[in-house]
Amino acid sequence: MKKAKLLWVDLEMTGLDPEKDKILEVAAIATDWQFNEIDRMTAVVKVPKKLIEERMVGEFWEANPESYNSLVTQNENGEDAEVVEDKILDFIEKNFGKEVYLAGNSIHQDKRFIVKEWPRLDARLHYRMFDVSAWKIYFENALKIKFTKRENHRALDDIEGSIEEIKYYLGYVKKDRS
Repeated sequence: MKKAKLLWVDLEMTGLDPEKDKILEVAAIATDWQFNEIDRMTAVVKVPKKLIEERMVGEFWEANPESYNSLVTQNENGEDAEVVEDKILDFIEKNFGKEVYLAGNSIHQDKRFIVKEWPRLDARLHYRMFDVSAWKIYFENALKIKFTKRENHRALDDIEGSIEEIKYYLGYVKKDRS
């Protein structure tokens, strides 16, 4: 029986505009509703060097040179976007039943790239999403509770951080119910 309920995804892209930028790296973790990991996968999408040179510029990348260098270096061994999409679809087939809820931090941004670059994956996802950012906004502003997440700007690290973050917030909810 396939037990996965949430498909946690994080994408690293050349920038934030799905019309101009491309996905560089994807990480996915399948969990149950208690956020117990069932399976994980990562993949690198090969992006033209010219696009990297044109789009991966500015303050953000200057402030994160380690992430920049890692993403650029691994790009040389990346795979075509369609091959990576196939791998994600195989991952879903292996771990999920009919409903696949996309989860993550600011997941709507990742979804915009999925819609643009991976339409077959998009068709497989449920229209509802589980966004940790909504919890973050509430806890930080209403309750003055802040979760400190490591900021590596690598897909797998980011998605592991998102799962840690929701567990942190739910710890407060569970305390109130005790």
